[in-house]
Amino acid sequence: MKLPFILASSSLIVFLTGCGSNAEGDLRSWIVEERNQTRPRVAPIPAPKQFVPESYASSASIEPFSSLKLTQALKRESSQAVTNGALVAPELARRKEALESFPLDTMAMVGNLTKAGQPVALVRVENLLYQVKLGNYLGQNYGKVTKISETQVTLREIVQDAAGEWIERAATLELQERAK
Repeated sequence: MKLPFILASSSLIVFLTGCGSNAEGDLRSWIVEERNQTRPRVAPIPAPKQFVPESYASSASIEPFSSLKLTQALKRESSQAVTNGALVAPELARRKEALESFPLDTMAMVGNLTKAGQPVALVRVENLLYQVKLGNYLGQNYGKVTKISETQVTLREIVQDAAGEWIERAATLELQERAK
């Protein structure tokens, strides 16, 4: 039983060896032929364009980097800032209201009602309840109440930006429902 198996295996190996070497030789010769016939085509790189410098011929006008031009621009900006600053500024001469001494994040709108046909918001601060009408001031950023709805109080705050100029921004107090 072993002998026929050994004979069959050895004859198969001899047969495969005879076939394999001839096919490999054909393959190698075909690769060499193809390599010899193929020539890469590379387009030549175009020559760089010649740089021609331009001279600055506008000597009659102001030089773009002169201190005179910078001074004129700064004067223009400061005059615009003065006019804008006059348009938006807090009313420092008026008497402060009670709710202006508390930051907005310590306040909570807990309800609303209508009094004499005008909306009134109920605002809780430090476990005390306050009635807030349109035109009242809230918070430490000169926040003036501009709108009262069933769910929120809208304020217009006046704050200073990084440059020290007064700007307006909107803020709101949302209705807070107490968990039972």
